[in-house]
This record gives sequence, C-alpha cells and structure tokens, in this order.
Amino acid sequence: MAEVRWGILGAAKFAREFMGPALTLAPGGHVAALATSDAAKAAPFRVFAPGLRVHESYEALLADPAIDAVFIPLPNRMHVEWSLKAMQAGKHVLCEKPMTMQAGEFDQLIAARDAAGVLAAEAFMIVHHPQWQRVRKLLADGAVGRLRRIDGAFTYNNRDTGNIRNQAAMGGGGLRDIGCYVMGSARFATGLEATDVRARIEWDNGIDVYADITARFGEADYVNFTSIRMHPRQEMTFHGEEGVLRLPVPFNARVFGEARLELHRGNETIIERWPAANHYELQAAAFNRAVQEGGGYACPLEFSRGTQVMMDAAFASAR
Repeated sequence: MAEVRWGILGAAKFAREFMGPALTLAPGGHVAALATSDAAKAAPFRVFAPGLRVHESYEALLADPAIDAVFIPLPNRMHVEWSLKAMQAGKHVLCEKPMTMQAGEFDQLIAARDAAGVLAAEAFMIVHHPQWQRVRKLLADGAVGRLRRIDGAFTYNNRDTGNIRNQAAMGGGGLRDIGCYVMGSARFATGLEATDVRARIEWDNGIDVYADITARFGEADYVNFTSIRMHPRQEMTFHGEEGVLRLPVPFNARVFGEARLELHRGNETIIERWPAANHYELQAAAFNRAVQEGGGYACPLEFSRGTQVMMDAAFASAR
C-alpha cells in the first residue's frame, strides 16, 4: 500500500493532541477516519486531517474498507474487546497501554493476530526513542561493566475523580498508567525478565496511588516507585561496577524535558541529547514500515505480555 490509512476509535484528548498528529506526520501513513458519536469532537482532528471521514460508531469505522489500521485510545477495560474486533475485521491494531488488564489476555490477542495475519501492538512508544535504543546498546556493550542496580521513578499528581485514571471500574490506577514504563523500560534495556518481584501498594477507592516495587534482573537489584499522588518526577538509572547510565527524562521527552543520556565513568561524563526526537512519530513510522514492508517490530505483543506478567506479579505480591 502507498500509505497506511489510519482510523481512530474515539475522540480522546491523547489522540487529538499527540497520536493523531503523529500518525499523520510520520512517513508512510495518515489519519483518514475517526469514530465518534459527537460530530463536534471531530473538528480539532480536521486541523491535521482535513479529509477526515467521521463514523458515528466504532463498528462503522471497522467496517470501512478504506481503513487499514486503527489506533485505540479507549479506557483500559475496553482495549482487549476492541483490539479483538479490529483484528477480526482485518485491521492492523495499535492500542494504548495497558493493552490488557492481566497477562493471560495477551494469549487471545496473539492468537487473533496470527489468525488475521495483521500487525497488532501495544503503544509502548519509548522503545522507538533513540535514547532507549542507545541505552540498550550501551548496556549490551558493557559500558557500565557488571550491572548491579536499576533504579526507577515515575510520579505525577492527579486527584481529579472524574479522570478515568482515578476510576477502578475503567481500569485506572498508577501501575497500569505509568508502571509499565518503569518495568518495561528495564526489560527492554537489559533484555532480561524480572524475578523475585515484590511490591507494597497504597490504595485509594480501589486504585493504586503509590507502589514501591523491588525485583531482580539477572545479577542486578531493581527498585522503583510510581505514584499518581506525588509531585511530578521521572528518572531511570543503570548502575554497574564501572559506570552509571542516567536518564533524567526517560518517559515524557519534550513534555517533561529534554531527552538526555548521561554516562558516568570514572571522572568522565559523556552526555548525549535528542531534543527533537518525537517518540510518537517514531512509533507510527515504525508501525507503518512493518505493515508495508514486513519484518520485525520493536514492541510485539509478546514483549508487552512480559511487562504485564511483571505487573501481575507486583499486584499479587501486594495482596
């Protein structure tokens, strides 16, 4: 196909402000349709997609033969249902994280993907960012020597009871919203799976608002905390016997600050910066290439399943 024609299920703010523009700006694709029962919500999407077709239902968009792929930014508990329906309709799927509420649900997604012969993935955008690809290579090349400790933090303050992140019925909570980053990034960077996962979690109206998690990645101790009731902070460090890799803006590059990698070895500090890299556009471009040309994709469903396994283990430990 000349370009991947994208449809978006729902006029979510994130789709309007971030992924929608990225899907049009990234080479190899453009936003062609939106499903929303409120036609007025389509107006902001037409700023970057002037030829936008609007469908009044999700089913109508999935039935549109002029749509090749769908982006799903719906509430968490709707992700599996609509990812399955999209694949059964023959559409490629990029679904916001967390794609499932528990790891076992990935099995039916993988089976549906294979049966339909489509590409389906969780929108874990950071693995497409050059700072994380650089971290992965540096660790593999032994830049910090024997890795002994990984530290992670990701927090922000959200007390809006109307926000779906604060609603248990919609699959809200801190771990499902941001825990996947501190867990999945460590898995991606090291190429290892977590063992001995333990967690202490604080709850508020059925959702986790603070989580402290420890684990092991090979020989390295792993410690992270997440919260949706604290002042914003994010950081990841990989501490080895010969050096330290630090990412001060690992997850919300260009929003929280500049993407930057610091490599500390002895008295030397090497800093690399990526001020212009947009991981949403890079994710969309990688997805388009995989659809058009085949080949590998940096975040297949099997990878995302592994992060959900670790998250499930954290919830089980806290219980």
